[in-house]
Amino acid sequence: MEIEEEGKVKVAVRVRPFNKRERDLNTKCIVSMIDDQAILRHPIDEKQPKTFAYDHCFNSSDPTASNFIDQNEVFERVGTAVLINAFAGYNACIFAYGQTGSGKSYTMMGTAENPGIIPRLCCSIFQKISELSSDSLAFKVEVSYMEIYNEKVRDLLDPKKTNKNLKVREHKVLGPMVDGLSVLAVSSFKQIASLMEEGNKSRTVAATNMNTESSRSHAVFNIRLTQTLTDTKNGFTGEKMSKISLVDLAGSERAQKTGAVGKRLEEGGNINKSLTTLGMVISALAERSHPNGISKPKFIPYRDSILTWLLKDSLGGNSRTVMIATVSPAADNYEETLSTLRYADRATKIVNHAVINEDPNAKVIRELREEVETLRAQISQTVKEQNETEELRERLAESERLVELMNKSWDERLKDTEIVYRERQKDLAEIGISVAGSGIKVEKDRFYLVNLNADPSLNELLVYYINHQAVIGSAEQQQGMTGSDEKVDFILQGLGVQHRHALLKIVEDDCQQRLFIERLDAKARICVNGRLITERTLLRNGYRLLIGNNHFFRVNCPKEAVDISASIMEESNAMLFDYYDAWQEVNSGINANPITTAVDHYMEQITKKHEVLVENDRAFQKEKQAALEQQYEAFEKYIQGLTQSFTPSTPTPSFGYLTPMGTPGCQFPPIGFPTNPKASMRSKFFNWAQQRSFSIHLKIGSFHRFFFFFF
Repeated sequence: MEIEEEGKVKVAVRVRPFNKRERDLNTKCIVSMIDDQAILRHPIDEKQPKTFAYDHCFNSSDPTASNFIDQNEVFERVGTAVLINAFAGYNACIFAYGQTGSGKSYTMMGTAENPGIIPRLCCSIFQKISELSSDSLAFKVEVSYMEIYNEKVRDLLDPKKTNKNLKVREHKVLGPMVDGLSVLAVSSFKQIASLMEEGNKSRTVAATNMNTESSRSHAVFNIRLTQTLTDTKNGFTGEKMSKISLVDLAGSERAQKTGAVGKRLEEGGNINKSLTTLGMVISALAERSHPNGISKPKFIPYRDSILTWLLKDSLGGNSRTVMIATVSPAADNYEETLSTLRYADRATKIVNHAVINEDPNAKVIRELREEVETLRAQISQTVKEQNETEELRERLAESERLVELMNKSWDERLKDTEIVYRERQKDLAEIGISVAGSGIKVEKDRFYLVNLNADPSLNELLVYYINHQAVIGSAEQQQGMTGSDEKVDFILQGLGVQHRHALLKIVEDDCQQRLFIERLDAKARICVNGRLITERTLLRNGYRLLIGNNHFFRVNCPKEAVDISASIMEESNAMLFDYYDAWQEVNSGINANPITTAVDHYMEQITKKHEVLVENDRAFQKEKQAALEQQYEAFEKYIQGLTQSFTPSTPTPSFGYLTPMGTPGCQFPPIGFPTNPKASMRSKFFNWAQQRSFSIHLKIGSFHRFFFFFF
């Protein structure tokens, strides 16, 4: 039977613009989009380009191109279909895949000026709800937000669970689920945007504390949409529920190319493990549907990673799924781009089996209650090991929590969301992060630091306001200590951050306020605009700070009244500096260090010596090969001479002697025969010649075998 087109996973490929580094290097573009085909050309051999066909191909690399696709067009072509399916009662999923820095987070989350798929979809959901709501049709929206880091799950919405690793298990009623994951009720796009922003702040704090530089974790944002239709005549009600999963996968990378070592290598290994498992799942699902339509039973390794386990329904299950593969146009990313395109090509063959989810709640509540009773009976009767009893208790507690949650009124759910939101704001404020807003759009008349991150969705998200002075440090030694001397205002974690690391102080100078920074610990590492400082230093608007090994910030100072135009110019220049500029500044400072310079010089000398040795070895191998070829040619001539001397077609051979190297030597005296020999003598001669020729050919064959074996 023919597979329905609606059941297939839709695949879109998007190529991002060149970044600053690639533009500076004048890198060649190797990816082009023609209609729904992506064409990849090898940087060196362009004669045989590779062509892939997908459902959508988005060219976002050149704004001047006629087929340029912006954020809004991407949502119109991909997100609108997901929105329609969700309101029809189908589960839906969008996940973005691609190498690190290929534009996944920008596509999914976007920026304040150019929102991505997730905020646009959330906004469209509430617009649609306002259009369709009536006395007979009501809607409920619930959200959850989690990240998967190193095969561990964290809740990004509930502050009490942010630092806890949540367990994943297979629930017999709900399928794969995360124990204790917050599911919060929302009533407006403003609420959902606030929760998303607070979740991203939590993710950013964790990312910098874990010494990360990009989207090192998978982020999963789930939306549950419930529609309740009421028959006003007889009072009967019916429900449709759909779940929308929006997944921003961590970037795929090669350790050799990224220089990952130690913890980051382990982290990359876990990320690549989950992505590899995802690839295996995609391949297995693609193979399960034979080209002629005959389904082949095949084991699908969903449980080999947390990511694929949680995406079980989205891949090959009850969901309408879209995969967005993001690629770089740069020639030096050819291998990664080819891998991504092949990955996406396999996904086009996956077939899902989506169904409309009607009246699910009553059945779910009934089955959950049955499970609660079963688990209670098992706990009371069990005489098994303590670990198994503990697991039963955990399952019972989670099932009871779910029953209680589903029995709560909608108003109670909304109040719970407000409580969680306030707790999250309180926790962020305690470590010095502003909860009034995000990025550089907040209170320009105050001094503050804003974080810099390689990931656009995490960049300029955390704001640290400075009142009169602020101490930057870690909280490791703060517990149990009292007194203002031990107080830390901005709490950072990670490598190189001391307990009391630095002091930021606002000083009145000539009727103007100026901001200074100084070390509070001799081991404290502080870089200002890439330069390591040891003394008190003045900070100006737009200056870049590195605290410890991984915390990058940009400084905001109020505009000076003396020269407003100069301040505006300074601010506009500051806006040009992003995470990569700050990172390059620090690297330049490291390269200027005399010790580092000496080490680099020593390594350069070793590299040159190694290159000389390699070149000498290459020349030796070339000479050796030439000598072998010369000996082989001489040997061939020698064999040919022997063959010609003892051929049976020559009754009176000359027996000209050749040396083993093929040079002529002395002549043997010719063997004479009578001019008119008898027939018997001629017959004997030919018999002797045949036997002699056979013997010679055997020896020639053995010479050939010996030569090839030896050389």
